[in-house]
Amino acid sequence: MHRIIRLTGLTTLLALTAASGFAAPPSSSGSGQGSLVIVFKDGHKQSFNLADIAHLEFPGAAQAGVATASGPSRGHYIGKWEVGDGSGGNFYITLKESGDAERSLRGPVHGKWVYVDGEARVTWDDGPQDAIRRVGSRFQKFAYAPGKSFTDAPDNTTDAHNLTPKPI
Repeated sequence: MHRIIRLTGLTTLLALTAASGFAAPPSSSGSGQGSLVIVFKDGHKQSFNLADIAHLEFPGAAQAGVATASGPSRGHYIGKWEVGDGSGGNFYITLKESGDAERSLRGPVHGKWVYVDGEARVTWDDGPQDAIRRVGSRFQKFAYAPGKSFTDAPDNTTDAHNLTPKPI
């Protein structure tokens, strides 16, 4: 939890630094305006001119549960989702903070879910797997038969609606 808070704080600090740098033109006096300063654990600092930076990347952000360019934060997925079964019917998937999951189809069935690359990936105790992904401005559930991976072609894809959305 401390890692998430620290990473979120660093992200906010970098965003604020970048925003203040864009508000004022870079200074040639070396006063630090228009630059990004990184302070390392050993105390030394390194400064970068904002005009030279195309974008910032945070490779560990997805594993820490922070929103990424590829998807919303882990916390967005927590709750009860109404999803399609691939045959015209609907069922519910509940994703819990603990990483446990429950499915109402042919059950209840227990499973475990993880946050990977901006999506929720569920592995059910009876073998199948589901992924809930943001696709454009909406969410979809991708179903995979036992033995398939999340990178294989899904067996079916249906709409997914979070019935307990949280502003996370």
